[in-house]
Amino acid sequence: MEKGERPWGTYTVLDENKSYKIKRIEVLPGQRLSLQMHHHRSEHWIVVSGTAKVTCGEHESIVNVNESTFIPMGRLHRLENPGIIPLTIIEVQSGEYLGEDDIVRYQDDYKRVTADETSES
Repeated sequence: MEKGERPWGTYTVLDENKSYKIKRIEVLPGQRLSLQMHHHRSEHWIVVSGTAKVTCGEHESIVNVNESTFIPMGRLHRLENPGIIPLTIIEVQSGEYLGEDDIVRYQDDYKRVTADETSES
């Protein structure tokens, strides 16, 4: 199983094939992923523990345990953990390309925005 450590927490790839990838994502309390979008995939997030604050386009919402949200391909989005316990979600990615390099970051608390992307904003 592929695992990754990030400044905001961890992810584990649970299953994948050519057209989908399933990850368990754990976000530490008070942390958030970059404001980002993907050119080649959509994502469905299911909260299994904790509380998620989700930005999808101009809309912000709170997603609780046993609730889910859908992030369409090409839509600006962000996942945050506003709580005091770890947030765990199951992410189902679907699309024609599911590589980790299909992330365009617009804002990032950990300075991971690339020079090419900052020149656009």
